Amino acid sequence: MAARGVSGFQKFLQSETGPKTIHFWAPVMKWALVFAGISDLNRPVESLSGTQQLALFATGAIWTRWCLIIKPKNYLLASVNFFLGTVASVQLSRLFVYNRSQGKSYAETFQALFSQPPPQPKLPVPAPAAA
Repeated sequence: MAARGVSGFQKFLQSETGPKTIHFWAPVMKWALVFAGISDLNRPVESLSGTQQLALFATGAIWTRWCLIIKPKNYLLASVNFFLGTVASVQLSRLFVYNRSQGKSYAETFQALFSQPPPQPKLPVPAPAAA
């Protein structure tokens, strides 16, 4: 006997936040940022950017809330933004603990987090040849 109603999968396909809309694919692609942040947990803390992590944290916090206000509510986008903010907050705490362990005061630590000098080149620049 065939079912009279629409299957759950059909409802998902036709929903306002289903795979036929940008409301589905944008969050799916945004997971790449979360995975990149997770892989950065293995990087040395000196190579992390405090300003970048602050921007990712703010993005995650603001958009998580926004996704629960807008209609249609987009729980997939809210979840990816929540995890983006969480990973960024872990990285910010790593930066904070590292700077404090270097003997910096709280003011110096916050300044170091958000005004990092540009990274130095890793390869020495050859001297110009004598003419």
